[in-house]
Amino acid sequence: MSNGTSSAFNADQDLASIPMAQGGLARLAIARLKSAGLPLEPLLKRLGLTPEQIGEPEERLSVRSQIAVLDEAATALNDDCFGFTMARDFDPREIGLLYYVMASSRILGEALKRLDRYSTVANEALVFEYREGNRLVVNLRYSAVPRHSDRHQIEFCMFAVIRICRLLTGRNLVPRHFLIAHHRSGDISEMVRFVGTKVEFGADADEFALDLDARELLIVHADSYLNRLLLKDCEAALVGRRGATSPLRTKVENAVSSLLPHGRVLVGEVASTLGMSKRTLGRKLADEGLNFTEIFEQLRRDLAVRYLADRKLPVSKIAWLLGFREVSAFTHACKRWTQKTPSQLRTAARV
Repeated sequence: MSNGTSSAFNADQDLASIPMAQGGLARLAIARLKSAGLPLEPLLKRLGLTPEQIGEPEERLSVRSQIAVLDEAATALNDDCFGFTMARDFDPREIGLLYYVMASSRILGEALKRLDRYSTVANEALVFEYREGNRLVVNLRYSAVPRHSDRHQIEFCMFAVIRICRLLTGRNLVPRHFLIAHHRSGDISEMVRFVGTKVEFGADADEFALDLDARELLIVHADSYLNRLLLKDCEAALVGRRGATSPLRTKVENAVSSLLPHGRVLVGEVASTLGMSKRTLGRKLADEGLNFTEIFEQLRRDLAVRYLADRKLPVSKIAWLLGFREVSAFTHACKRWTQKTPSQLRTAARV
């Protein structure tokens, strides 16, 4: 197979597995831009979207488009905490079916089980997992979209879910822990006040935990008849949604991202994280025309560009986040990747 034919084949595969979302979060962001009097058409054009797509609530958007809309809106509104800001201020009813099936449940544990089962109806890339043990744990992960490509959507979801738990129960629930995987510089005091406890960025997971007794808290507006009706709609939507599966490359990238700051990114470690042997991982990557070293280097390059755009992050910390023991090694890698030093890349990002 020629390179051109192979590229076309891979592109077709990519198009077939693009995860989609209802687009409610993107529309919330566009509404904020509109209320701020900012021009929308240039932004939509840059993202390959049309006003008709945004104006039609039933039109689904790709998850990548939604992430891009949030990034653009955060920049245009000069709000580096845009995901959190929206989660704090939005009307939860705007989520639609998923909110109402939670709000009509009997107890909080039941509502969180509904979130676990039906979250992909609203967003095929966002997978909520709910676990009951010594605590109630809500974990969020990405499927078919690289975790490192997003900040604002993840932050919206994390803060929105804890807010919804409070609204549904009428209780000011304070998590036992609140973790977000990506790194953030600058002032997060507003987030800490909102959550009521430490917000830990750069963690190994995106999750929060509540005390076990919160499971039995009654939902304020529980409605068993409405809940049964909505469950039928959710089940039908679950059956009808596209079966997007996570590409191996994305799984490898997400595994590497969590290991980078610990400086232990070895093929065997990543393979173990994915539940396979080193040899199996190598074979599966080769079957897709990939190899671990290329994925690893491209991911570090992409993260370097993203981190350097945040002028509050010292270069020494960025080097550590990317798994370099010395700043000089990071500088050498930057020049190899981009023909620019970290300071030159930072200047280019500012321009």
